[in-house]
Amino acid sequence: MVGHRLAGSSLWCTGDIADGRTHYDQALALYDPAKHRWLATRFGQDIRVMVLSLRSIVLWMLGYPEAALTDVDQALKDAREIGHAPSLMLALALTSLTHLLLGNYAEATAQADELVAMAEEKSAALFKAWGSIEQGCVLAPTSKASDAVHRITSGIAAFRSTGATYFLPTWLSYLAKAYADLGQFDDAWHCIGEAIVVVEKTKETWWEAEVNRIAGEIALMSPERDTAKAEAYFDRALAAARKQQAKSWELRAAMSMARLWRDQGKRDAARELLAPVYGWFTEGFDTLDLKEAKAQLGELRA
Repeated sequence: MVGHRLAGSSLWCTGDIADGRTHYDQALALYDPAKHRWLATRFGQDIRVMVLSLRSIVLWMLGYPEAALTDVDQALKDAREIGHAPSLMLALALTSLTHLLLGNYAEATAQADELVAMAEEKSAALFKAWGSIEQGCVLAPTSKASDAVHRITSGIAAFRSTGATYFLPTWLSYLAKAYADLGQFDDAWHCIGEAIVVVEKTKETWWEAEVNRIAGEIALMSPERDTAKAEAYFDRALAAARKQQAKSWELRAAMSMARLWRDQGKRDAARELLAPVYGWFTEGFDTLDLKEAKAQLGELRA
């Protein structure tokens, strides 16, 4: 069970997302509360809570938003029933990110706030920093870029002070976009450049598509708007998403490319790119990305 959990995490973090999900499924199938719940005191967190929390992110990436939300709810339910603080803090940290990806900003904020308060009470420095970063990441797409920059930068500094390095491409991407929204493009390019370097150096490639997509968006927002540079980044984002079978990343990259092509008068090409990706989905049509994709397609067909 623990071996499958470790294999699953290693695989999806390095871009083999579908196989990572398979190992998580196997870990959960082997879990027996009567036999395995005590392992939380050996490994730091309850194995089932950990796997459900991680699998929620994986399921979202693979294109199953509703299944991801089911795992979020179950992970938090189990963690609260167990009454084991480290298990609950981990569940809050990971599933807050899942809510953020789903566009459930109120839920993401509530969980990040709970995480920070609990981590403060328990003197858990890493989880306090993690929660602070996620508070900032929720602010970034909700028109509060200045607050987002402050919260994410201070959170990353605290996070790094614990020796932790994982998820840095994620946090740096949100920070880069917040800087771009403020018109601070030197800082934006510095952050997104660092994120790309970290992905290449550590092979934490599960965020590769989104790093490149955000870089493309920054290229379009910059005063010297560079459409060729943006298109190259969007191409890399699409290639990474397709290689990883990450349909949610592919949808985001396709939307970004389609908007660029629409603005260039290539409406047919934009529609032909986006329509089949959106058409692949069978669930989650009330989530933010899918609603935006539907609206974008409607505009392209008009």
